[in-house]
Amino acid sequence: MHFHQKLFSGILLLMIGMVLGALLMIYRGGLEPDDRAEVRVTEITRSSGGDATPETGMNLPEVPFRNVAEDLTPSVVYIESSVSVDDRGIPDDGYHDLEDGFWDRFMERRAQTIGSGVIISEDGYIITNNHVVGEDRNGIRVHLNDKRYYEARIVGRDPSTDIAVLKIDATDIRPAVLGDSEELKVGDWVMAIGNPFQLQSTVTAGIVSALGRDVDIIRDQMPIEHFIQTDAAINQGNSGGALVNAHGELIGINTAIATESGTYQGYGFAVPINMAFKIAKDIIEYGQIRRGMMGVSIASLSQDRAKDLGMDKIKGVEVLEVASGGSADNAGLQGGDVILKVGDYEVNEPNQLQARVAMLDPEDEVEVTYYRDGDIDTKTLTLVDREDDIITSWQQDQMQPYQDLFIEPQEEDIEVREFEIGLEVAKIMDEDEDILIVLQVVAGSPADMAGLRTEHRIVEVDGVKVETFDELEEALAIGMSDEKDINILVETPDGEQQELQVPY
Repeated sequence: MHFHQKLFSGILLLMIGMVLGALLMIYRGGLEPDDRAEVRVTEITRSSGGDATPETGMNLPEVPFRNVAEDLTPSVVYIESSVSVDDRGIPDDGYHDLEDGFWDRFMERRAQTIGSGVIISEDGYIITNNHVVGEDRNGIRVHLNDKRYYEARIVGRDPSTDIAVLKIDATDIRPAVLGDSEELKVGDWVMAIGNPFQLQSTVTAGIVSALGRDVDIIRDQMPIEHFIQTDAAINQGNSGGALVNAHGELIGINTAIATESGTYQGYGFAVPINMAFKIAKDIIEYGQIRRGMMGVSIASLSQDRAKDLGMDKIKGVEVLEVASGGSADNAGLQGGDVILKVGDYEVNEPNQLQARVAMLDPEDEVEVTYYRDGDIDTKTLTLVDREDDIITSWQQDQMQPYQDLFIEPQEEDIEVREFEIGLEVAKIMDEDEDILIVLQVVAGSPADMAGLRTEHRIVEVDGVKVETFDELEEALAIGMSDEKDINILVETPDGEQQELQVPY
């Protein structure tokens, strides 16, 4: 064979290989069909309550942990997914397996991530954490306890609660029985089931250490945190797994740990199943989250503030401001009111009120008990939908600490832009100067690792004062081109200035 024939054959084979590779990538990352049409036949098994397990009928003291583990382990799945990364965004460790080959020099670099999930229906719906699947994930594979595996598709996500729903086309699967997380008490026995450190179907036990925890881990514009805290061992890979009670009922979705070492140190956190199931039900039935809103900005009540308001006890949540046109405004609530109850549920922290309202739908009516000028009264609110005008008002409420820096900002005076280091920043126009306020920080991004947080005002980048988006973008670009850490000077809502380092 002549040289030019060999060369032509080689080029032809290379082109065929590239076409086959491209088809494979399209197959792995392509769009999947919408699952919402299947919702009408989905059945979820809820516990009927009481002191007996759903299947055995045993009294609580007679139910050994081994029975619970045997019943629930088949309902917990192992999830592998792929995410687009850059070298600075995800560490190259045992939990994020960075691909590194010849073709990665020319194609998008990806990482393999792991987590857990819980089957909630016989037709293949699975609850997991949003951070397990993320918005850029594809090639999601779900492994069952019996070694079967299926390609999964994302039905929907809720970054506000860190909950997501997946769907697999599987038969002969065992869904978990859902319990009532409202019945939990501190000191109750619980078990965590998941896949820590790629150790599939791992079971640990502990107790409920606390309820209603707000630990500031959800990086979303409108985070809702009302975690169950447990000392059952939870580690990397447990995210999205099951927290179950001694009756064998699913009462939480394991989500996070509090640690200084990166591994278990005695504190784990789970989304209560009542909240997680409400989110999943909305996603499956409607394809979106149906979340009613009161239209208020709120704050925890301090001893001094309670005294100023003439209260004899420190209880309730203070209303800082009421959004025009929101349900609270329509019902007659005012700034300075102290909300004591939502329905029959007492609220003493902002996250308790947020969690209670998050369980309700738009157009639901709810009775709110509040304190004003020495009197306790009630009003009935008709919750509104999460409309853009309410979100804009909420953004303004979040910026309340900066009201002295600008004159009554209107909606058109607020501009928002995203930045590569993982920031969503708002520019607020003042007659004297413009100010840049952090609206959102992407979890795991360089900005998050540096410690930038919502409500931080960005003052300087590497010693250069920034007031506009272009100035901020130029300063960040210069810092990244120098291939070194970027120093960002921020101001907190209480006026304290901090210098943070964004890692290169």
